Amino acid sequence: MPENCLRRTSGPSLSLEATQKPDRFVEVLIVGGGPAGSAAAITLARAGIEAVVIDKAEFPRDKICGDGLTTGALRLLEELGLLPESVESWQDAQDCWVRSPSGTTRLFELPRTGGTFAAIATRKDLDQALLNLARKEGAEVLDGHALVAAHEDSRGITAEVENLGVIRANWVIGADGMWSPLRKHLGVSTQGYLGEWHAFRQYISGVGPVAAKDLFISFEADLLPGYFWSFPLPGGRANIGFGIQRDGVRKTKEMKALWLDLLDRPHIRAILGPDFVPEEPHRAWPIPARVDNMVPTTQRALFVGDAVAACDVMTGEGIAQALVTGLRAAEAIRDHGRSSNAAQQYANALKLELVADHRMSKLLVKGLSSVSGADRAVRIAGASAWTRRNFGRWLFEDYPRALIATPRRWGRGVITQPGAYASR
Repeated sequence: MPENCLRRTSGPSLSLEATQKPDRFVEVLIVGGGPAGSAAAITLARAGIEAVVIDKAEFPRDKICGDGLTTGALRLLEELGLLPESVESWQDAQDCWVRSPSGTTRLFELPRTGGTFAAIATRKDLDQALLNLARKEGAEVLDGHALVAAHEDSRGITAEVENLGVIRANWVIGADGMWSPLRKHLGVSTQGYLGEWHAFRQYISGVGPVAAKDLFISFEADLLPGYFWSFPLPGGRANIGFGIQRDGVRKTKEMKALWLDLLDRPHIRAILGPDFVPEEPHRAWPIPARVDNMVPTTQRALFVGDAVAACDVMTGEGIAQALVTGLRAAEAIRDHGRSSNAAQQYANALKLELVADHRMSKLLVKGLSSVSGADRAVRIAGASAWTRRNFGRWLFEDYPRALIATPRRWGRGVITQPGAYASR
C-alpha cells in the first residue's frame, strides 16, 4: 500500500473508553443508511442475522447524485427485491445521446425487450425505498443518530451513538461515505483526501421533449475527461450536472461560473429546451474512486460504498458499486459468522469484482482526456448498429468494464443476458 494513500489518525475519541459498559449488544451495526448500508442490512436480515442501521440524517433526505441507475445497479436492486413502483420518481430510459467535443452526436439505443437496462430515480426516493425494504425484512433502522466514537478490539467494536448510548457489535459495516467517521475513529482514515472527481448537480423542470425522456451526455472540451449530463425524471423534470477530474488545473471554486457557461451553450440549451426552470440552488460534491488503493477492512469493520472509494473512475457512477459492496460484506459475515475469515472473504470479493474494472476504467479515462481521444471514442462507438448497441450496454454496466481482460468472467450469455425486471 503506498504510504500516501493511508495515514493513521489519532484513533478513537477520548469520550469512549475501551472498558466502558455497553448499553446494548448487537450482531452487526451498520453505520450509514444509503444503498450500501441498506443492501447489507437487507442481506443480513434475510439470513436471520441481527442488523441495526444508524445514520446521522433523518430519512427521507436528499443526496447529491446524478440519480442514474445502470444495468448493473438495476440487477442488484432486483436481487434485493426492490420494486420499481416503490420508488416514486422512478423512470425507465431507453435512449442515450452522446455528443463528442467536436459536435458529433450519436444515439445509443438500449434494448427494447428483455427487461430494463437504464433508469433514473432521485436518491431521496431510492434510499428511502431501500431502507423501507430493510425494515420489512427485519433490520432495525435508527435514523437521526450519528456515530460519535468507536473503539475496536479483536472481538468486536464498541460504538458510542448520539442519543442511543454505547453499542457493542461483533461486526461493524462502515457505509458512512467518503469521509467515513468510522474510519476516522478506528484510525484508518485518509487524511486530506478530496476524491478523484468533483461533480455539480441541479434539478430543473419544464424541460424539452428530448430531456424529458432521453439520457444525454456531452463530452465538453473544457471538462475532459469529464462530461455534462441530463437525465430525465417524471413530470418534465431532469437531473442535470457535470463532473471534472481533480487534476490540479481546474479549481472547484470556478465550477459555479463554468456551470452558468455550460447552460448557455446552444447545443445544451437545445436539449434542455427554452423553458426549463431551476428548482433549487446547484450543489457540488466529491466522488471517491480509488478502490484499488483503499484498506477495505480492519479487525472487525468492513467498509463499503463511498467509504471504500468504490465509484467508477470513468463515469463517477457509484450506486451499483455501493450495492455490490454492501451485499458482499453482508455475505461474508453470513458465511463466516464471528470468524475473522469474513474480513478476508470480503477483501477478496472486492479484488475479484471491482479492482480489475477500476484499473480498466483508469486506462479509458486517459483516452478520454483529450479532444482527439474523446472524438475518436464516440466515432468508433457509433460506427455501426452493432457497436452502438454494445457500447450502450457496456457504458451502462450491462457487462463488466474489464470483461475482455478477465477470462474468468467469460461464459455463455455474458453479453446477451436480459436486463433487470424482465417480468414487468
